[in-house]
Parts: sequence; C-alpha cells; structure tokens
Amino acid sequence: MIKVGSLILIIVFVGCSAKSGSDKAIQTDSVPIEQKDSVLKNDIPLYANLSIQVGAEKISDYLPMLENKRIAIVGNQSSIVNGVHLVDTLFALNVKIKRIFSPEHGFRGDADAGEKVDNDVDSKTGLPIVSLYGKNKKPYKSQLTDVDIILFDIQDVGVRFYTYISTLHLVMEAAAENGIKVIVLDRPNPNGHYVAGPVLDLKFESFIGKHTVPVVHGMTVGEYAQMINGESWLPNKMQCELTVVACSGWDHNKFYELPIAPSPNLPNMESIYLYPSLCFFEGTEVSIGRGTDWPFQVIGHPDLKSVDEWNKFNFIPAPNFGAKNPKLNGKECFGIDLHERDIVSLRQGGLDLSFLLDVYNSMPNKEAFFLNNGFINLLAGSDQLKKQIEANKTIAEIEATWQDGIAKFRDIRQKYLLYSDFK
Repeated sequence: MIKVGSLILIIVFVGCSAKSGSDKAIQTDSVPIEQKDSVLKNDIPLYANLSIQVGAEKISDYLPMLENKRIAIVGNQSSIVNGVHLVDTLFALNVKIKRIFSPEHGFRGDADAGEKVDNDVDSKTGLPIVSLYGKNKKPYKSQLTDVDIILFDIQDVGVRFYTYISTLHLVMEAAAENGIKVIVLDRPNPNGHYVAGPVLDLKFESFIGKHTVPVVHGMTVGEYAQMINGESWLPNKMQCELTVVACSGWDHNKFYELPIAPSPNLPNMESIYLYPSLCFFEGTEVSIGRGTDWPFQVIGHPDLKSVDEWNKFNFIPAPNFGAKNPKLNGKECFGIDLHERDIVSLRQGGLDLSFLLDVYNSMPNKEAFFLNNGFINLLAGSDQLKKQIEANKTIAEIEATWQDGIAKFRDIRQKYLLYSDFK
C-alpha cells in the first residue's frame, strides 16, 4: 500500500513513471529512448507529455515582457519550469519579483481544503508570500502599489468548484482596478476533453462557483481568463490587460498527465478524473476518502455496512497529510474502492452521477444524507440537483435538464479556445 505522501512523490516524476497492475513505478531511465513511444499506460502513451510544452517553459516568449518591470507571481507547487520552480527560475534571471501570491492549499500546496493559510516568507528567495485564501482572497491595493505585472501560473483541473479559477478571477479584478497587466502562463487541462454538469445559477455564486459555467468547463486557465475578460464577468464590466502564453503540442483531445499533484487530495490521475463526480459527496455525510491513502478514489459511510452491495470494502478515515480532521474521522466506513479502475475508462467516463444516486438510494436514512449547510447547492450551482435526487429522478432525466445550459455555454466557450477542441 502506498500512502498519499508517497503518491505525490511518484507523480512528481510523471512522464518518468506509471502505475502497472498495482502501484509499481516504471522509470524512463529504464526504457531506451527509441522505445518510449511504444510504452503504454492502459492504452495511453506513457510519454505523451514529452511533446507538450507548457506556457511557463516558453521563457523566451514572456521574459522580454518582464524586463524592467516589477512582478508579482501567483503560483504554488505546480508552478514548475523544467523541474525548477518558476519563482526560482525568474529570480535567477534577475527578474524583479516583488512578492508571491498563493492560492488555496498554500504556496507549497500542503494545506487542507478550506484551511486558513497565513502570509509567510519564502525561505529560498526571501520573498514575501501573501495568501489569497482566507479574508484576503483578492489582492489588496496596498499589495499592488509596487507591481507592474502579475504572472499567473497554476495547474488547474478544469472543474468549476476547484477554486484556482476563482482566485484567477479575483486577481484579474484587482489588476483591472489598479491598471496592472496579467500574464497567464497556460497549462493543459486534464479534464479538458469534455463539458458536463449543471450550469451555475448566479443566485448560488460563491468562491467555489463564480460564473455561469458547467461543473466541467473544458477550458485551460488561459482560455478561461480570456472568457472572464471577453464576457465582461469582472465587476462593472471591467477588463484587465491580459496576455496568455499558450502551451505547445497540446489540444483538447490529448491526454496529459499532471507532473505534480495540484493539491493534497488529488494525488494522481485517478483522483483527478473522479473529482468532478465525487466532489458532490462533499455536500453529504458520506466520505470520499479524505484521511485515507485514496482521497477522491473511495466512497463510504458507516451505515452502508448493512447493505450487501457496499459492505465488501471498508476504510477508516484518520488525520493525515492534507486532511487534518477528515469527515467520519475514526469511523469504519463501508462502500466501494475505485482507486485501481482503468484510467482510460475513468477518463472517458467523465462526470458520472451514478455514484451519488446509488449511494443515496442505498442509505438507510435519506433525510440525513445531505448536510444541513446547503453545501451541495453551492457545488451543483443551484438547488435543483438536490431536489431532483430527492424526487427520485433518473440520471437521464437529471442530465436532460443540463443540456440547454451546456449548449449556450459551448457557444460562448468556442470564442475563447486557444487549442483544437475535442471531438
């Protein structure tokens, strides 16, 4: 059994490793270069990433824009340029970095979901780190008076309630208000091959959903930034000066394995592909594996022990890296294990409501299934999904109510795409 911390270490070397059968890693050094294209990971080329260059790696494209400018960097542990952190890379090139802004989970990506992250100082460069999670979700004017350009480089996973795009919005808003340019260093979206889910109703706007987009929007951060500007989604229809440094060698059909875990509870591609489907359980009393070796890869609850369909697999959440106080801490949960499912089928499966509906229908006490705080409505973007589930609507009936919103969104989305779209 490989623990979460170890999984994150493995994924750091993605492009250099893969899971075969169990969790055994295959290192690139063990494969001759002429054979690499023939090595497969569940029918996906293991070395597909080798043909892809992310925006941050195209230094010659954006370094001239930074010359004699004062720079703030919005980044985290995923802001890597050829194995070196973007901050360290630009610091070594004598770029005038004034400060670092960090999103949810912190600059090093080791804070829990929702955990308050304090301001800090980067031990390597001595640069101040300002947390954009907590009360200071939007950069203050006082934090931008000595800044000419904000450089945004964060790996996203393409899901509306993953908060990095909300941070992007607030950074663009602050930039527009203060006459500061934003440069987005784009990265592929691992869930960029489809669009799915209910479109947000602005009555349910929150930090986990700020825009009228589906749960899975199928856009990179760079494309999304262009949409925020182009659709006048900033207050008072403001626009910030925006430049996107696009990726090379990637499109919306292409598989991309994240080289670094984007947050503590998304340690591998299985969790990233399951995240759009399983995150709805965050609005319920059911655990999706926080506090285990398989966050967003298992589903369980103590009450499912009495249900034959669910009682063959069990786990006990406990405090660990990325989950200091997990849901159902210390309680034996019964349910299903998804962490060794075929990665191709997970990728192709997209947003799958069957997990949510099957568990709801199996729970003995359905009245206690959804948390009283209404979080499910913020995740779904309206109160309709909860009502539909409680009314015993089928998956087909529920998904049919999404289609008009998705069609309208796809027309908008098309205007801002930087890469060939999925088929």
